[in-house]
Amino acid sequence: MTQMAPPRQRAVRALNRDTVMETGLVDPSWLSARREEAWETYLRTPLPSTRSEEWRYTDIARMLPLEGIVPNSVDAADGAGGARAVPEGLRRAMDEDERSAGRVVEVDGRVVSAELEDALVAKGVVLDSLRAAARRGDPVVEALLATRAVPATDGKFAALNAALWSDGVFLRVPRGVLLDKPIRLSRWVSRPGTATFSRILIVADEMSQVSFVDEILSPDFESVTLANAAVELFSHRGAQVQYVSIQRMGRGGFYLANQRTLAKRDSTLDTLNVALGGSVGRVDLNARLLGPGANSDMLGLYFGDGDQHFDFNTSQDHVAADARSDLLYKGALDEAARGVFRGIIRVHEGAQRTDAYQTNRNLLLSDRAVATSLPNLEIEADDVRCSHGATVGQLDTEALFYLMSRGLDRAQAERVVVKGFLGEVLTRLPLGGVAEKVTRAIEAKLAVRG
Repeated sequence: MTQMAPPRQRAVRALNRDTVMETGLVDPSWLSARREEAWETYLRTPLPSTRSEEWRYTDIARMLPLEGIVPNSVDAADGAGGARAVPEGLRRAMDEDERSAGRVVEVDGRVVSAELEDALVAKGVVLDSLRAAARRGDPVVEALLATRAVPATDGKFAALNAALWSDGVFLRVPRGVLLDKPIRLSRWVSRPGTATFSRILIVADEMSQVSFVDEILSPDFESVTLANAAVELFSHRGAQVQYVSIQRMGRGGFYLANQRTLAKRDSTLDTLNVALGGSVGRVDLNARLLGPGANSDMLGLYFGDGDQHFDFNTSQDHVAADARSDLLYKGALDEAARGVFRGIIRVHEGAQRTDAYQTNRNLLLSDRAVATSLPNLEIEADDVRCSHGATVGQLDTEALFYLMSRGLDRAQAERVVVKGFLGEVLTRLPLGGVAEKVTRAIEAKLAVRG
């Protein structure tokens, strides 16, 4: 006898089946089987609770009422709407960007356009809708999608994404191809009270180079609106990959991302997570150093105000010897905002000569703001260099006094201090207009602060 899903899950399952029937889009058999298995995993997996160490400070049951959220459908009538399908708010954000080698636009979980320079197409670079790549039987997609990086077994929301994802991005850079400009993904969520499930799969073959900027935006919502993303990044021997996530959703937005990076021998796989928008943001990031010479810089920046809640759960898994990772996450919190950072460095047995660092720093701009920082180490090798640290502090009064003595009023001085505090992160990854765009967004939030 088939077990009946609990009431809050049964509606989601029915809507998932209705979505497939309405659009007429039929998955290949391997993907259908993978979705069904992921759905069964979702049903079996309990909702994370505050009894779990990794979710202790984010009560998902209270913040995310799953029974009231329905998945965004992939409406076949939308077609490849191109420019006509780009909302004005998203277009303004895109106009701020510097030049790119390629651009993907995604609206409410559907890729509406994907463009790539002709010269890169000629070199074999693939940039496409993930669903289109899966439907045409791309062997790399079949081998890697939701298998090695973010499988359904990674947790309840990883399983939900693997079952219900509607579209996303597939990027593959062939051996020896170097992209001198970034690929950009511009995402927009417009429908309140819905859930959007998307995925990113990036594969950099040996000795290749690519940067990818993923930006998500939305208007403000009156009801909780979920954007659930799974990001799978693979760098093969000697490859260099940079991934940037900029989260600028409106209030009422709930951003939930599972990010996994797999770096092989002598490759570099760097990440930058920027959290400025939404009511709740949760990022689970795991970096796996799988070969000697692998390297990963993990950077994060967040600025919360009002009652925003940002939660970062990171892990640096050193599986191979002679690899390096360095994490720096910095956040500023105003009014009643809350920031949570939980990070762990795991040095596996045999991973000798590991070089790993982890730093989280928080700046509180209000007596009501709260920062919780939990750095950890697990070391099973005896020849390593590892350190971790965390700080939570108020605005530097001496710095404020110095700036005010030079003619700035207090509000202006505070803005300078906050921008300087957060700006350190952006200087670590100088990528095509990203620092400028993020700085402008920070300035806009500071201006509202007065």
